Order: sequence, then structure tokens, then C-alpha cells
Amino acid sequence: MQFALNEDQLAVRDMARDFAAEKIAPHALRWDEEKHFPVEVMREAAGLGIGGIYIRDDVGGSAMTRFDAALIFEALATGCPTVSAFISIHNMASWMIDAFGSDPQRQKWLPKLCTMELLASYCLTEPGSGSDAAALRTRAVREGDHYVLNGQKQFISGAGSSDLYVVMVRTGSDGPGGISTLVVEGNTSGVSLGANERKMGWNAQPTRAVIFENARVPVANRLGDEGIGFKIAMAGLDGGRLNIAACSLGGAQTALDKALAYMKERKAFGKRLDEFQALQFRIADMATELEAARTFLWRAAAALDRKDPDASMLCAMAKRFGTDVGFEVANQALQLHGGYGYLSEYGIEKIVRDLRVHQILEGTNEIMRLIVARKMIEGAR
Repeated sequence: MQFALNEDQLAVRDMARDFAAEKIAPHALRWDEEKHFPVEVMREAAGLGIGGIYIRDDVGGSAMTRFDAALIFEALATGCPTVSAFISIHNMASWMIDAFGSDPQRQKWLPKLCTMELLASYCLTEPGSGSDAAALRTRAVREGDHYVLNGQKQFISGAGSSDLYVVMVRTGSDGPGGISTLVVEGNTSGVSLGANERKMGWNAQPTRAVIFENARVPVANRLGDEGIGFKIAMAGLDGGRLNIAACSLGGAQTALDKALAYMKERKAFGKRLDEFQALQFRIADMATELEAARTFLWRAAAALDRKDPDASMLCAMAKRFGTDVGFEVANQALQLHGGYGYLSEYGIEKIVRDLRVHQILEGTNEIMRLIVARKMIEGAR
């Protein structure tokens, strides 16, 4: 078990935190208001090795661990959870190509994905299937050397700006065994986009439907064999769940820091807010919950790195706990600001809006409970 960071891990975390403070945080409120997707800033981050964190180094990846990634995404999220979360999704989609793709596929796409010259999106959710991912209906019918795709993916982060879409499609019968994974290039004929969704948060990245109408995709773009797509999707989500929990903790840490600074300045009834014992207790509880979530996140990341048999369950636990704690801490920080917390200029309400969706995506927190319960019941038999 690891309860302290070594010098290399501290350097990785501090590098990401410094980048977030200098390049992301000063612009986060404007990006949110203007719905600006800061691609050039993300490419600067990729120059530090953040575009392919756990991608193998023969294609330009940083070959770091999931533990390192958790440190990086939390640090980036102190500047903006939305930007950090998209970089996480890009890394997840790229990792699927690295882990399951052939060497020609890896050499074709990953060098430019690691620099973020190319952006990647992950396409699993559909209008009629979210939590029940195995019920997806987007179909790919093979015709010679191509698949013909028809269907629609919903809530796709980066859609419209991404160059590659890692898409889960049905190539066989109903259920998880009939799903395969295709890498679809964004300029493919027959691929179109829905409108940029108007959202509660996550405004610094676009979210659109991706629509396939007789889109022809080469069979050479399939990752692995037919029928293993659900396995690929779930493997990607283990790491994605850790990353989104890390993004929640980074955003919540910034909210807590802002609350502490505000309480030192604001007075009520002749005393600074940080002199009231009731508010001191609240701050103590917020910090304790964050530290507990962070410690558990590290444990789950270490389990995934060593391919622990319980890694998927621990990732689900860490995602559920980390995103719930992150949102609650940010919400409490808003409350400690009183009416000022509700104003956009203080930056707290943006964090609350951004973190709310983390309890839904990468598998809802209800589904995380289901994963944990099934594992426990299975182990008790």
C-alpha cells in the first residue's frame, strides 16, 4: 500500500498543477461562458506528455501508470474540471487503440493522438441505451472490406471537433456478445452531427449526437475480433471511472480552497467566518471527506495497475465515492460563500455545475452500486 508520493509522482502532479494554474484556471470562467473548447491549450498540455499518459512509448505515449493519471487529472481539474475531463476521455479512447489495436492501427493513429494533433471521442451511449449499454442498436453490416453503419450515439464529448470516434456497434446478435469496436474517422461520408447540446455544465467542451447513415468504415478499422467490443468498452471504463473521480476531487479541492480564502475575509456578527466553530467543523468534514476519497482513489488506481482481480469493483467504488464527495464538497463551498457563491464571478457555481454530471457519466453512480453489489454477492457464494 502506498500512502505517500515518491519524487517522480510529486513531480508529475506538480507539473500538471502548475500548467493548470498558468494556462487553464485564468480562462476557465470565460471558456464556460463563451462555450469555448480550448484545443490549443490542450495541445500545449500534450507537449508535456498528457495527451497519451498511459499509451506505450513506441508510438509517442508517456507510458505512465493509472496512478500517475489519477494525479494528473486531479491536478488539471483544479484549473477546470471540464478541460481535464475531456483530456481524460481522449486518453481513454486512445488507450483502447493502444491496448486492442493491431500494430498498423497503433502506428497510424496514436502518434498524432499523443500530441493531440488528432482528438478522439468515445461513443457508447445511444438515445435509447445509457446504463443498459449492452442494448445498443447502432448496427454495422459487413459488405466486403467495409462495414456499413447506421444508428446514432448520444452525449458524445468532443463531437464535431474530434477526428476519431471509437464506436461500439452491433455486428452480431443481441446482448454484449454481438458488439464490436470500430474506429471511425470524423470525415467519413455518412457521419453527421447533432446540435451542440445546451448543458448545465461542462460548457468548455462540445457535446453532440453522432449520427451514422450508411457510413462505410473499412474492416481494417475494427479493434480486435468481432464480438469483443463490450469487453473493450468496459475495460476502458475502469480507467475512465478513476479519471472522472480524480477530476471531481480536483474541482472540489479548488472549491474548498476558495471557501477557506473567502472565510478569512468575510465577517459576520463582528467575527471572521473562519472563527465560528460550526463553520470550522464544516470545513474539517469537507477536508476529511476529500482526503478519504483521494486515498481510496489511489488504492483503486494501484489495483488497476497491478491487474488485481477486484480492480473493476474498486474502480466502481472509487468513482461512486469520489464523484459524490466531490459534488457535495463543492456544494458546501458554495453554501459557505452565501449569496456570493451563487454569482458566476466567484467561480464556485461553475464548479458545482461541472461536477454534477460526474455522478452520471462513465456509468451512473447507481450502476456503480450495482457493480459492487454483484461482485460481493458473487464472492459470497
